[in-house]
Amino acid sequence: MTAANCHVTGATSREGWLFAAVRMTLRLLGNLGREGREREWLRGQTSCYLAMATEDAPQTAVGLRSDRGPILIAVMLSVGLVAIDATILATAVPSVVRDLGGFSQFPWLFSIYLLAQAVSVPIYGKFADMVGRKPMMLLGVALFLIGSVLCGVAWSMGSLIAFRAIQGPGAGAVAPMAMTIIGDIYTLSERARVQGYVASVWGISSVIGPTLGGVFSDYLSWRWIFFVNIPVGAAAAVMLMRKFSENVTRKKHAIDYTGALLLTMGCSLLILGLLEGGVEWAWGSATSVLILTAGVVLLVLFGFVERRAKEPILPPWVFRHRILNGTSAASLVVGVLLIGLTSYVPLYAQSILGQGALGAGLAVAALTMGWPIAAAIAGRFYLRIGFRDTALMGSVFVLAGAGILLTVNDGSTVYHLASACFVIGIGLGFIASPTLVAAQSSVDWQRRGVVTGTNLFARSVGSALGIAAFGAIANGVVTRRLGAKPGNLENVSHGILEPAIHDVYVGAAIAAVVMIAAILIIPRRLTTVDH
Repeated sequence: MTAANCHVTGATSREGWLFAAVRMTLRLLGNLGREGREREWLRGQTSCYLAMATEDAPQTAVGLRSDRGPILIAVMLSVGLVAIDATILATAVPSVVRDLGGFSQFPWLFSIYLLAQAVSVPIYGKFADMVGRKPMMLLGVALFLIGSVLCGVAWSMGSLIAFRAIQGPGAGAVAPMAMTIIGDIYTLSERARVQGYVASVWGISSVIGPTLGGVFSDYLSWRWIFFVNIPVGAAAAVMLMRKFSENVTRKKHAIDYTGALLLTMGCSLLILGLLEGGVEWAWGSATSVLILTAGVVLLVLFGFVERRAKEPILPPWVFRHRILNGTSAASLVVGVLLIGLTSYVPLYAQSILGQGALGAGLAVAALTMGWPIAAAIAGRFYLRIGFRDTALMGSVFVLAGAGILLTVNDGSTVYHLASACFVIGIGLGFIASPTLVAAQSSVDWQRRGVVTGTNLFARSVGSALGIAAFGAIANGVVTRRLGAKPGNLENVSHGILEPAIHDVYVGAAIAAVVMIAAILIIPRRLTTVDH
């Protein structure tokens, strides 16, 4: 019997149907010795109530119209803030430079944001385990909106860069808190479906972001690329405050201020050195050596402090388990590949293939569309074949896409380039989501924030390493052919730039092989992590 065939009254919700079914079952058991219509009626009513309860459950348990739907919508809106920001500013840079000047400084709009975002992620993860996810998410959204307003009223390139440094820590909270909240309120099997909703945000943003950036720049003002965040962020914050509640055990915590300071300063210097080495200063210069050495020394001191801290920001046990080391290593390589492709594919499309901004955007959009498609269906695979095998399947796609990328030359079409990016995007989607869910599933609530933050922090570090490594490869090839250090790769001739970027693609293929090695660290069977 199905719910559609039932005609019952007295219950209006799933819980009501379950209660009614239990009541009718008890009455039925009490009438087992009787014959006649009453017993048959009781059996029919019991079947109807059970049908109402069980048929409704899978439809409302996961989805935007379920009880947890408003929380999911709030998470999607919050992620949308960060996802759109990743693409909307790039198309508006020419307008910003025309208005504010400071062409030589504009790369810092991205560098300072990435730096501030990266170093704050593990700190938010730890505090989320101490005081809860909701306060950290609301703090992140608030910082992002404050930074957006200030960016929108910036009066110079210097002030805009400074205000991007406020947006960055906001984004550093949103991404890990979003994934941690999903890990808290949905079971493993439910997350397999929910990943599709969150992944769709990135896919939609990859199309909406550049479009909005172009429209605002051409018809309104570039300042609206920041003001548009206000209604989206406000809606997310209101929904979280009204609909999301969590039971956090309140107790006195020993906050590791020293560890947080050393981690922030050490990572800031290290990532700064990787981002700007070979760009603002030579790798072998005194500035580069000093910054990188200072960063390493501070991180070593951080390691010693964490061993003695009562509640360390980044607990040593995070690095003692295969499951966490493997998933973090995979996340790091994802960051390397992602930044390499998004940085050099548009340059290749425009400078080598002769495409405009639209054609270059198409190639990158193929990557960001492939990722959410795979992430949306990855859950079906890892529930059947496991996390590691799903990620290994993704690595095969990444390796295949990298192989296609190596066949691209100056006679190729933009669709050839886009197809390689799409296949790689599929692979990254099959890797990023399962490895993160595997890491989250290996710990309990009290440690899920730290694990999520560590995983996403590894991706940020990978992005910095990717910028440094691929930049060194491209600049090295150009320098050898020109006999001098290039001022800007965009001004290098076609015949010199093409082999330089091709070598970057070779580096991406090597990273794809390293990805397989990283995934193999992950144990085939998931176990719970202990201290």
